[in-house]
Amino acid sequence: MNPSYAYESGDVISSDRVEGTTVYNEAGEKLGSIDDLMIDKRSGQVRYAVLEFGGFLGIGTDRYPLPWSVLKYDTTKDGYVVPISKSQLEGAPKYTETDVPVYDPDYGRRVNSYYGVTWLP
Repeated sequence: MNPSYAYESGDVISSDRVEGTTVYNEAGEKLGSIDDLMIDKRSGQVRYAVLEFGGFLGIGTDRYPLPWSVLKYDTTKDGYVVPISKSQLEGAPKYTETDVPVYDPDYGRRVNSYYGVTWLP
């Protein structure tokens, strides 16, 4: 089997399939879609899903790193659901596509703290 066709198998999924997946809040409102995944180099675990939110038709959008642990996949929506309102997201740590921050421990603590997630380096 060609690995490029193995997008889903059992409990794993290719990052190609995660990127572009819609993200909703618990009220069912579409917040945006997954733009990127940030993976811990040492453990191999996904740390953050970067949500693309705002703008119009992909222009002027910002990127919001969401701790991976806050995303829950909903098969009925074929997307991820997060316990975050649009107003809460608007005040969250964000960056533009061309101004990606360094994901160092201080930045990770700031992002995780905003969402009430315990930082585990």
